[in-house]
Amino acid sequence: MNGATTSSTARAPIVLAFSGGLDTSYCVLELCSQGYDVHTVFVDTGGLSQDEVQWIEERALALGAARHHQLDAGQLIWDEFVVPLVWSQSRVLGEYPMLCSDRYLIVRLSLQLCDELGTKHFAHGCTGMGNDQLRFDQTVRSLGDYEIHAPVRDLQKQSGNIRDIEIELLKNAGVSIAEKTGKYSINENLLGVTISGSEIDRFEAPDAETWQLSRPRSEWPEQSLQVSIRFEQGRAVAIDDEEMTGPEILQFLNKAFGQYGVGRHIYTGDVSIGLKGRIVFECPGIDALLLAHQALEDCVNTRLQNQFRHQVAQRWAEMVYTGFFYEPHKQDLEAYLASSQSAVTGTVTLETTGGSMHAVAVASDFIVQDPEAVYAQRCNWSPEEAEGFIKLLGQSSTTALRVRAKHAVEAAK
Repeated sequence: MNGATTSSTARAPIVLAFSGGLDTSYCVLELCSQGYDVHTVFVDTGGLSQDEVQWIEERALALGAARHHQLDAGQLIWDEFVVPLVWSQSRVLGEYPMLCSDRYLIVRLSLQLCDELGTKHFAHGCTGMGNDQLRFDQTVRSLGDYEIHAPVRDLQKQSGNIRDIEIELLKNAGVSIAEKTGKYSINENLLGVTISGSEIDRFEAPDAETWQLSRPRSEWPEQSLQVSIRFEQGRAVAIDDEEMTGPEILQFLNKAFGQYGVGRHIYTGDVSIGLKGRIVFECPGIDALLLAHQALEDCVNTRLQNQFRHQVAQRWAEMVYTGFFYEPHKQDLEAYLASSQSAVTGTVTLETTGGSMHAVAVASDFIVQDPEAVYAQRCNWSPEEAEGFIKLLGQSSTTALRVRAKHAVEAAK
C-alpha cells in the first residue's frame, strides 16, 4: 500500500473506492464537504498504464483526499473470476462476459482498508441506474457490517441530469474534466474495456473513438497470427510454450489479438432495476481464452459433461452479473466446475487474419477418441449394430407418433 497525506484531522475517516473518473471525483468533493476524512483507494485491476495510475493518485489528492491508497488485484481477478469464467464459458445472454466483475474485488479490498483504519464508513460512486450499485452494495452486506455512502445516487434525489451537475461542480472547484470523460463512461481493467454514454445510450452507431483495444480494419497486419495456449486442468499457463502468470497471459492476448480487430462487441442487456443498458465492450484476451478452452474441453470431456456446462454457465453468470459473487451457491457451482477440469490439459492453437479467430488445432493426451472409431472414416461396430441402435434410440418417438396418428384417423371418421 502506498499513499501521501495532505492533512491530518480528527474527522471520521471514510474509504472511497476511487477510479479518478467523473463520478468518484465528485464523491471526493461531496464527502469532504460532509466533514469526512476521505481515504481514496484505487484497486488496480489492470488495463491502465503507470502514468494513468499516477494521475489517479494526483487527482485524488488535488480533490482533497486526506490520503490515497493503491492496492493490486491483478492476480486476484485472474484466480477468482477469470478461471471460473473460462471453466463455465459464461456470457450473459450468450454475449457479455461480465467485464465489470472487478467490482467485487475492489469492494473486498476497500473493506479490508476500512478495517485497517478502524472505520465502518465505505463510499462508492455508483448511480441509481445501473447494476454496479447491486454489485457494490450486496458485496458490502455479504462481507460485513458497514455503512454505505453513495453520493452520486444521493444527488439523483435532487436532479435527474446528474452528469451535467457533476461537471459544473467540478469546474467550479477548478477541477479539469477531459472531453472524453465528459462524453463517455469508460471502465478499463485487465479483462477489457466497457464504454457507455452519448450516442451509445441513444442506440446509435458508436463513434470510432469509442474503440480502445481493437484496431480498425485499416490497421490490421497483413500476415495472419497464430497463438498457442497451453492449459493444465483448465487453467491457461503458457503462450507459445512460454510460461506466464494469468495476468500476463491476458495482457499478451489483449494486445496480440486486439491488433487484428478481434474482441469488438456491442451489447444491450437488461439492468436488474428495469432498464435497457447498452454498452460497447472489447475483450480480445477473454474471447481468445474462452474459444481455446472450449475447443479443448469439447475434445476431452464427455458428452454429458459438455452438455451440463451450459446449465452451470447460465446460473453462474446470473449470480455474478447481479451482485451475488459471494453467494454460497456460486461456490457450490465452482466446486463442480473445478472437478470437471481434471482432464482439460493440452494445447490449442488460435488463428486470425483479422476481425475473428478460430481454434485451428488441438493437442491433448485426453482427447476422447478410439483409434478404431474415427468420425466419417471407420468404426469398430457393425452396420447391424448401428441400425439396431437407431431403432431403439427412436423407439419412443416412433411409437408415440404412430399412436397419435391412429387416434387422428379414428377421430376423423
